[in-house]
Amino acid sequence: MLISKMNPAELTIDQITRVVFGDGKYTDDGTANGDCIFVFGGSYLSRAVKAVELFKNGRAPYILFTGGDKFGQIHPPEAIVLQNEARRLGVPNESILIETQSNHTKENILCSLTVLDRAIGLENINRLLLVSSPGHMRRCLLMLKTFMPPWYQYVWCPDDRVIGQANNWWQDDQEVIRVRAELHKVIIGVKGKYFVDDEVELDR
Repeated sequence: MLISKMNPAELTIDQITRVVFGDGKYTDDGTANGDCIFVFGGSYLSRAVKAVELFKNGRAPYILFTGGDKFGQIHPPEAIVLQNEARRLGVPNESILIETQSNHTKENILCSLTVLDRAIGLENINRLLLVSSPGHMRRCLLMLKTFMPPWYQYVWCPDDRVIGQANNWWQDDQEVIRVRAELHKVIIGVKGKYFVDDEVELDR
């Protein structure tokens, strides 16, 4: 079913999981390398830890940390915090790219285009390894497909966490609130033409 045709009130837990977390099509299996590790902005150091793990395993030559100051509410910017953690974990400065102007997911992508173009060249990129929280998957991919060059390939490499996974989010009250909010963002985003629509197989 197209996301634009969905009514969130009618979706089961399994269907919500498929919409928000995906069906595994883009999930990392450890075999595909990339041209850069793209880390979406956020305050979770687990994102930096995941990116460093990928980098140290030789999966990509660069890490791009994104995220600004949330309209002046955060200091230092999110990308700086993540960069500092990556440096602490041993990633050399020359392998780190940062984008500090964005305030939300869409801007993470739009503001990163210039950073990537200047550092690597947009035309030289074929695949990005994506790092964010597990439940951020669908919205991130739809925005990337909307605003990034159309030939780019993506591998979803979510950060490691105990709760908030596709197989347990409904067991935690806070995660239920977070995932249902994300579901609304995905559906409203598509219906409002903020990013492209997508077909999701709701039932197997």
